[in-house]
Amino acid sequence: MIKEEQEELPCQQIKEEPGDLEHQELKEEQESQEMDICDETFTENSLLAKHLKIHTDEGLFSCKICGKTSSRKCHLDVHMRTHTGEKPFLCNLCGKGFSQKGHLTIHTRTHTGERPFSCKICEKGFIEKGLLTDHMSVHTGERPFLCKVCGKDFHFLTEHMKIHTGDRPFPCKICGKSFSRKSSLTVHVRTHVAEKPFSCEICGKGFCAKAFLNLHMRVHTGDRPFSCVICGKTYTQKSHLSVHLRTHTGDRPFSCTLCGKSFQYKLSLTEHMTIHTGERPFLCKVCGKRFREKCHLTVHMRIHTGEKPFSCNICDKRFCKKCHLTVHMRIHTGEKPFSCNVCEKRFCKKCNLILHMRNHASENSVSC
Repeated sequence: MIKEEQEELPCQQIKEEPGDLEHQELKEEQESQEMDICDETFTENSLLAKHLKIHTDEGLFSCKICGKTSSRKCHLDVHMRTHTGEKPFLCNLCGKGFSQKGHLTIHTRTHTGERPFSCKICEKGFIEKGLLTDHMSVHTGERPFLCKVCGKDFHFLTEHMKIHTGDRPFPCKICGKSFSRKSSLTVHVRTHVAEKPFSCEICGKGFCAKAFLNLHMRVHTGDRPFSCVICGKTYTQKSHLSVHLRTHTGDRPFSCTLCGKSFQYKLSLTEHMTIHTGERPFLCKVCGKRFREKCHLTVHMRIHTGEKPFSCNICDKRFCKKCHLTVHMRIHTGEKPFSCNVCEKRFCKKCNLILHMRNHASENSVSC
């Protein structure tokens, strides 16, 4: 005997029709009281009845802390863990705890390498279905959510809106810095504890985020997917290309609020500000001398360590600064880029030209 296929019941609220409809107008009025709420369908009346409680607020379980409601007590119990911090499901590989068993299952795949959800177009695998759904927009180019503030389209509008609102709900308990995403906070905290869970299989270098490891791998593969349309120069990161383009456009988006001087790089502005503040935040732990810029401290430390990383490929003489090597190379090449505008004598060093110019100045004073 073949069991008849169960009819799917749509989610609707239907008021009882009277047993005797004498007029067509009344029938039409009653039929108009049938109201579709959502498109979900069910195979059993009991499931439909339970689902309808979501729309009617009947029989809902309410959280006494934040007021959130649920049609099932088990769902409320899981929700309460967000308030209590309870994480009863522990990973037996790394000890990390989770509030839901499903979250533990997904996490375990990061250890096993299992990726059960794969893209049918490029065959890339994912540990959860949601990530696959997000990935598909890479192929379709779909950006269904429009930002009403800046007019840009996005795969995920919620995250983007935090740029406009300035919402950073995830603060670091160590230094107080706030982040718009919990994942960004997680990566940041690793900088405090020196945790680097992602290691390069080629050179062993560790990274606090997988994205940083992926970028690092391009050092080994030579992959430079971002190219300048003006000069053809290629880069491993899109952000590096964006910075490079400023050399062509002359764009200097970072301006000093005190003197108006503008810079191509944010770091350059930060270093410039120390001129106004007098701040010298980089301290030499050997002699106590302070510097405005970290690069100046790095060069200074070579005095103490004796390090000379720049060597001449002709005579093997070594230097602690690249500029010193550049000047030294002129001995071999015979280049003399600095010329006297009085007698046209040339020099390989600017300081030698300055000393020479004093001779002309003294000659003029004697003749007077």
